[in-house]
Amino acid sequence: MHCFVGTTRKGTLSAEERFKINEHIAQTIIMLGKLPLPSYMANIFEIAGAHHETMDGKGYPRKLTRNEMSFPARIMAIADIFEALTASDRPYKKAKTLNESLRIMSFMRNDRHIDEELFDLFLQSGVYKEYAAKYLDPEQIAEVDINGYLSTLKER
Repeated sequence: MHCFVGTTRKGTLSAEERFKINEHIAQTIIMLGKLPLPSYMANIFEIAGAHHETMDGKGYPRKLTRNEMSFPARIMAIADIFEALTASDRPYKKAKTLNESLRIMSFMRNDRHIDEELFDLFLQSGVYKEYAAKYLDPEQIAEVDINGYLSTLKER
């Protein structure tokens, strides 16, 4: 659920803009549904089709809750959001820095859009740094104090 297109504030997308954002999920589901995937790839459909779902059940397209989503689908959601925030090849928005991206994602975590435990793992593992070193422009990268972004929420 990406509510950060360009400099648009959260919750201010038009119905048409929201449709365009969600359309790629519908197309992903349609395309994958037509492929004769081998049995060991059967969960690809669920992983790719659920990456805009949210932990609170208000996502797209099926309004799944955290407990209804697979572990890989919850990981994919975090990866997709991080990539979308930091991408410098999007003509409709400016790429965010690491700190801006992680701050936004921590708000999304607090709003139960992304998995709290997996976001902490994303931070503590340092995978965001590995991605940044490989794919981000140098001006997007700065030292990150993950302590400011780790979960502070109590039991779910």
